[in-house]
Amino acid sequence: MTVLVTGATGSVGRHVVERLVTASVPVRALTRNPATAGLPAGVDVREGDLTSPDTLRAALHGVERLYLFPVPETAREVVAAAKEAGVRRIVVLSSSSVLDESGDNHSGEHHRAVERAVEESGLDWTFVRPDEFATNVLWKWGHSIRAEGVVRAPYGNAPRVLIHEADVAAVAATALLQDGHTGRAYVLTGPEAITQADQVRAIAGALGREIPFVEITPDEAREQMGQAMPAPVVEMVLGYLADAVVNPPAVLDTVERVTGVPARTFARWAADHAGDFASVPEGAAV
Repeated sequence: MTVLVTGATGSVGRHVVERLVTASVPVRALTRNPATAGLPAGVDVREGDLTSPDTLRAALHGVERLYLFPVPETAREVVAAAKEAGVRRIVVLSSSSVLDESGDNHSGEHHRAVERAVEESGLDWTFVRPDEFATNVLWKWGHSIRAEGVVRAPYGNAPRVLIHEADVAAVAATALLQDGHTGRAYVLTGPEAITQADQVRAIAGALGREIPFVEITPDEAREQMGQAMPAPVVEMVLGYLADAVVNPPAVLDTVERVTGVPARTFARWAADHAGDFASVPEGAAV
């Protein structure tokens, strides 16, 4: 049984590859740049691009199970090629945002298109729907922590149920390797609802130094965040933070139910990523 992992060098895909290797399953990994993939020895690394479905045909040959990174623009073509090649099971990296049926959620529409393409293929499928990734704090606060040693953000008391990317991979790998997950859509969260201020304290603990959390207003945050992301995304982020203060998100035990192992805490994630928050050397560009 050969498993093809698309998005194999991504934050989740890399962990999926490692779990399959540990399970002694033949793994084929798809990446745009095999020379720089840095994947474990023994992995059959192939060049390919999900945005160009024709580049996947050779990689799909002889594959029985597929881990699919979400690219809605070509999802139907990719799934059709997989089915033609003899793939029988697809595990999709999706998102809990598909549960938002307001029609205004870009992320939800993005992932729903991929789910729909897979579901309508007639193949066995499992959808892995993580809530907010802990890695989001890297793009939110990584620069300010490295450059200034401080975090400025609104809604310090807003709790989030951040999930470690390795736990998302653990659920995906379980669905790839074991039977009993066909037709399941697993919504995943971390094991705790942790406020933004406490997230910063956990990062400080991992680094062994103080990192002040400075509360700013939503308008100040809007101006700050608008320099790095589109306005609709800024409003989405501010909206869910404001709502979380009043309606804390639910903690789900899906990771433990599927894998038999409790989800990793945010403190564990911070320790695993301490190097990503290392200070910028004096004189370096920031």
